[in-house]
Amino acid sequence: MFSLKFLSLCSFWLLVVLHIPSSSALWPLPASYESGEGVIWIDRNLTFQYAITNQSSSALNGTSKLDIASSYAIVQAAIQRAQERLLNDTFVPWKFHPRHSDFEPAANATKIYIKNVAIQQNETDSSAALKPMAGEVSENYTLSISTSGNVAITAISSIGILRALDTFTQLFYQHSTNSAIYSPYAPVAIVDAPKFAHRGLSMDVARNYYPPSFIMHTIDVLAWNKFNRLRLHATDAQSWPIDIPALPELSTKGAYRKGLSYSPQQLADIQEYGMYRGVEVYIEIDMPGHTSVIALAYPELIAAYNVQPNWSTYAAEPPSGSLKLNSSGVYDFLHTLWEDLLPRLAPYSAYFHTGGDEVNPNAYNLDDTVRSNQTSVLQPLIQTLVDYNHGYVRAAGMTPMVWEEMLLDWNLTLGSDVIVQSWLSDESVAATVRKGHKVLAGNYNYWYLDCGYGSWVDPPPSATNPYYPYFDYCSPIKNWHLIYSHSPFASISTTNTSSPAYVPASSLDLILGGEVHIWSEKTDPVNFDSVVWPRAAAAAEVLWSGNQDANGRNRSLVEVGRRLGVWRERMVERGVGAGVVQMVWCTQDERGCVANGLE
Repeated sequence: MFSLKFLSLCSFWLLVVLHIPSSSALWPLPASYESGEGVIWIDRNLTFQYAITNQSSSALNGTSKLDIASSYAIVQAAIQRAQERLLNDTFVPWKFHPRHSDFEPAANATKIYIKNVAIQQNETDSSAALKPMAGEVSENYTLSISTSGNVAITAISSIGILRALDTFTQLFYQHSTNSAIYSPYAPVAIVDAPKFAHRGLSMDVARNYYPPSFIMHTIDVLAWNKFNRLRLHATDAQSWPIDIPALPELSTKGAYRKGLSYSPQQLADIQEYGMYRGVEVYIEIDMPGHTSVIALAYPELIAAYNVQPNWSTYAAEPPSGSLKLNSSGVYDFLHTLWEDLLPRLAPYSAYFHTGGDEVNPNAYNLDDTVRSNQTSVLQPLIQTLVDYNHGYVRAAGMTPMVWEEMLLDWNLTLGSDVIVQSWLSDESVAATVRKGHKVLAGNYNYWYLDCGYGSWVDPPPSATNPYYPYFDYCSPIKNWHLIYSHSPFASISTTNTSSPAYVPASSLDLILGGEVHIWSEKTDPVNFDSVVWPRAAAAAEVLWSGNQDANGRNRSLVEVGRRLGVWRERMVERGVGAGVVQMVWCTQDERGCVANGLE
């Protein structure tokens, strides 16, 4: 028996008791969406006609100057995926209608078919289209479906077309007789554009290994949810799974075992896979902390390596170890690393993340080149390190990124181009903006998906009780309601100048968007989907269209939950092991399962 005693967000969100028809089941919700109740069917010989204003399709058959892809190739691949999705999806939405109800159109009814989809790209893609900076390439699109079966998609860029096609495929269902594909929503009129330019997932592939095929699977799901960035946290204290041909022992000794590292070709394949789906894959090599694995190949470069048992004196988690700060050998190593890695990444990504979180000053008491944990000693050394790294990033044609501690805790002077990733609080976002920097939000109290599964560090035998009940540092689990309640603008004030979350209204555009995070201490390919999805989808909608309606009111979580439930079922049908949103009784009942107030 379960009795609901309270709903913490009850006073914050408008809860409306109503039956939500599955016609509202688009995820993320478009900026503007109108639909009817007409039934339209997909012709199994469906064709797509793609044209670019002032440019013929044949002119785009060649590759770009990057010799990787072209607008034409990207759109044609997206069209093929959409055709396959429409004809092969087997999603029947029976869970979202009263039990045993006759909710489908008659299979033998006279049918109006969609036979062609007309796609018009209104501008030629710029050279930035394949690896854009945040907001550099339009993702806007329009989509219309008439009751007579005419379908028109327009967009400024090829990426906008990709977003439109992903929306288009969500409007259709398999008939339970397996005889046809239909949509009960004609006519449809959608005008859509993202609220935030940077919408990402941060994926830790260092603490546990993920095969390239799984990362590509994740890219597919990100694209369906209209995320446009995947940051691979590629190395950490525990493993180095990136092959660096100029420094081969980094992965031969630093990977967990032979075969559990990404070759240059595999990494390029992953990034190109993302490029074809409008998901820019970029890399983080974290330093100077989180680098102890380097000691397996180059022990002379790391201070405070794997101190036991008091590792927590020197690091956030074991094994301890930080890159030495005043060693010429470190800079020789970094020169070789960046000269090898960065030119390989630059064709696919506009960004490179140099890390900088959780630097423990105590490690430098054991650094024979420093012998101090004083900020006054360490700060200029860290400044020199970051400047050195960012010089290489810029020389490769990419924009540097860092964690917030580099700016807010170590008070580094960063270039105006540097993007700061915030994770500790909304106030950190505001403080970063007030310092004039672009920022990505990702408050761990809301958008850390690994939280709440319990400590992965075992208590010592002599001290079991003080650790009971063995929570992790960021418990509890961030449920989808909580994730949806938060946004990069959640606590920002543009009027209260004394607030720590104050941001001048003229500087709001420095908040580029955000990323939802999954760290892999207790996540691997076996449970990843159920941990990440559909909760990450909640953040996806916040970043795409916001969590408020056109009148600035918080969206009803009843309506949101209904759509998220439908979207979860569609993702599951597409091969995603996503967690459950609600039990079937709730989704089939016309009233749903809604809290009846506080007790």
